Amino acid sequence: MDKHFLTPLFSPKTIAVFTGSKDRAAEQTPQARALAAALKAQTFQGKLLFLDIGVTGTLADLAKTRADLALIALPPLELPAALELAARIGCKAAIMVGTGIPANMAADLQRQASQNGIHLLGPNGLGMQRPSLQLNASCAGPLAQPGSLALVSQSGALTASMLDWAANNGVGFSSVVALGSHSGVDIAQVLDFLANDPQTQSIVVYVEGIRNARHFMSALRMAANAKPVVVLKSGRHNAGTQAAQTHSGNMGGSDHVFDAALRRAGAVRVRSFVELFSAAKCLASRYRPVGKRLAVITNGGGPGVLATDWITEIQLELGILSPDIAAELKPQINAAASLRDLIDLSEDATPEHYAKAVQAAVKDRNVDGILVIYSPKPGQDAADIARAVTHTQANKVKPLLTCWMGDSSVVSGRKELTNSTLPSFRTPEAAVGAFGNIASFYQNQQLLQQTPMPMSSQTKADVEGARLVLESVLAERRKVLTEMESKALLSAFQIPVTPTMLARSPTEAMMIATQMGFPVALKIDSPDITHKSDVHGVVLNLTNATSVRDTYQSMVQAVRRHQPDARINGVTVQTMARAHRGREICIGLLTDQPFGPVITFGAGGTMIELIGDHAMELPPLNQFLARRLIERSRVAETLGAWRGLPPASIEALEHILLRVSEMVCELPQLREMDINPLIVDEHGAVAVDARIAIDHAPQGLVSRFHHYHHLAILPYPSQYERTWPLSGGGECTVRPVHPDDAQMLQAMVKNLSDESRYFRFASTIKELPPSMLARFTLIDYDREMALVAVHNEQHIDEHGDVQVKQRIIGVSRYVTNPDQTSCEFSLLVADDFNGRGLGSRLMQSIMDVARDQGLSEIVGLVLSNNPNMLKLMRSLGFSVKSDPDDPDFKIVSHPL
Repeated sequence: MDKHFLTPLFSPKTIAVFTGSKDRAAEQTPQARALAAALKAQTFQGKLLFLDIGVTGTLADLAKTRADLALIALPPLELPAALELAARIGCKAAIMVGTGIPANMAADLQRQASQNGIHLLGPNGLGMQRPSLQLNASCAGPLAQPGSLALVSQSGALTASMLDWAANNGVGFSSVVALGSHSGVDIAQVLDFLANDPQTQSIVVYVEGIRNARHFMSALRMAANAKPVVVLKSGRHNAGTQAAQTHSGNMGGSDHVFDAALRRAGAVRVRSFVELFSAAKCLASRYRPVGKRLAVITNGGGPGVLATDWITEIQLELGILSPDIAAELKPQINAAASLRDLIDLSEDATPEHYAKAVQAAVKDRNVDGILVIYSPKPGQDAADIARAVTHTQANKVKPLLTCWMGDSSVVSGRKELTNSTLPSFRTPEAAVGAFGNIASFYQNQQLLQQTPMPMSSQTKADVEGARLVLESVLAERRKVLTEMESKALLSAFQIPVTPTMLARSPTEAMMIATQMGFPVALKIDSPDITHKSDVHGVVLNLTNATSVRDTYQSMVQAVRRHQPDARINGVTVQTMARAHRGREICIGLLTDQPFGPVITFGAGGTMIELIGDHAMELPPLNQFLARRLIERSRVAETLGAWRGLPPASIEALEHILLRVSEMVCELPQLREMDINPLIVDEHGAVAVDARIAIDHAPQGLVSRFHHYHHLAILPYPSQYERTWPLSGGGECTVRPVHPDDAQMLQAMVKNLSDESRYFRFASTIKELPPSMLARFTLIDYDREMALVAVHNEQHIDEHGDVQVKQRIIGVSRYVTNPDQTSCEFSLLVADDFNGRGLGSRLMQSIMDVARDQGLSEIVGLVLSNNPNMLKLMRSLGFSVKSDPDDPDFKIVSHPL
């Protein structure tokens, strides 16, 4: 399990190179000549075999040739033959370098590669670089310097530009991957490898399009949980859906959806090529996520103020020295220096003054990061001050960014900073923005750790009743619910609504209003009218029967004048919400391509689109995510005490957001929704109007997750929680793993015997490295599953009180193989719980989950000298055979 399926691509020992015959050099493609030159420019640590698809010889001779990776740069008509030859010599991966391959031919090549068990990077890409192996399998330029930063790009031009920039800025790479269009190996698979690559400490991604949102989010979440990931995406201003049935639907295709997805994945998004370079500088310095308080040290007030303004603009905080630290620093710097907010060292600042100020900021707990600005002054040496800053080694403790302003007079200083790998910027705004990326990563990591369940712990919703409403509407070949149907759906999920009844005549409206009690509101009921107010289809605060009757008649006439073809079912009558102390909110749903359902929150009323207030979040939600969604909206500022009004009930809004999340998870038929306006005050919230558009549920895999496959992020699969008795007494709880289990899992591994650790990991590791721990605990519950057995243990603390502590005593796991039909498993049981039936129970449970997911076979590798594990596998009906590639292992498998 610990050897990634893309290892032959990224760490090949032998490479077969197909660049055409040397005798026909004139017929070689430009990419072939460039690739051959790139390979020969340095010494690859493995073995290179230059082959020609027209080579003659017997099959026996060919069978003796073996390679891990094929590099192919040939004319389009020769590509299938090269793939065929690569398969015959055992290649498990291939890179096709070239351009101009149409989509249909690319699909044929991918199909051919898949049938032969080859992972194909390309066609239409520039290839890949692995500097640590001295491998330049690309046409993207000279081999990059070795480093810890990985670059993944869907643009060859951007890849070449990034490498050119990096060469002049001292930035090295662990991997460079230029995917291009129509690549068989997609961006999700590359991220999946890099998440587990020990050479990679941080990742920069350029995205133009996403093939599969679920796979992309799964890989990105795992990668961002292990190491910082920064993403630049083009195409930020795509037009919205023109045929939207709701206000929220008009936001479809919005760039805000991609923002929401990246936040939830724990990654950071940048908006420009310049920002991407800035982020790369910080990532190359291996800065970890921190808070958002940035201290500014400067020798000039103007540059410091510019930095402060931008700190406020991008919603960071100025880090201000605490009084005791400031008092300690004051006698060590110029008397003219100011420590009130900025750390302004004055124009006469010396290298020593800078060093003392940096050291003070490092010690202060009120500071998360440090920006040092230097402006050229007569008699000062920019290089001396740069050396003083770098010698503090402050960057080992906190993010330290620098800005040497000017040009020719600060070149020597910038060179010192670059050589020390400190991020250096030319403007204060760029430096502050780069720190903002670091801070955003910390904030997004909090969102990443959330794994909500599909249903909240509140009163159970009437899901079956809601499905019946949708089925009846679809049976009538309608896709827009009436207001009464929409409110019935909301009521099924315990969302408060105003009483509403449909009147089909003026007299009926008058009678309904009299029974409800005045004042009332009348609204036109038509499946063809999206915005009622636009056609004079809403009248509020009617106080008597006569006005209701007259308003009904005039409303219907007005609507027919404005929209003659609209079908009119009648007019709904509803009691007026007591809204003079309330705020109007809109909670909505849109369906995005490719991310699926997205929940929106913002200001409501008739000016919703003009105001443009729509914070977004991908479902499922929990209380933490719901609260953050509210806080990101502009209308959040009005929810507190405002203009004499008491604060609105945030708890009521959270309740409704959680209920909407349940609706979205349980009802894949939902496409668009507006709850607008939702009136909220200090007493609670009520939905005054709602409009919902639906369609048939998309077809997907039949499993226990069958009604969640429409989500980009799967909810926590609580249905697999079980309590089991243990042989010999006691019990344990078996449940899917959760990100909070990381420390318990680490403790389990540390407490294992050396033999048990070796049998599981085939190594002598004493504990799990952070990247592996992240990989094991934050999973997507789709392509992989891990079940942990948790045991409650009692102990007496120092006060004599009984304390209960949870402990993980066993783990079973599977990861779906690239063929999407089989999976590979692992099993681990704590030494003191061996022989109590836990191993067989965990294996049977993980096999049940794999069956639910539609997988057909479960496979594992067991060390040949692990008799207990082999005995367990045979007792469960697994077949056992030797591994042809490694005699130290046995392959065990079982059909599902």
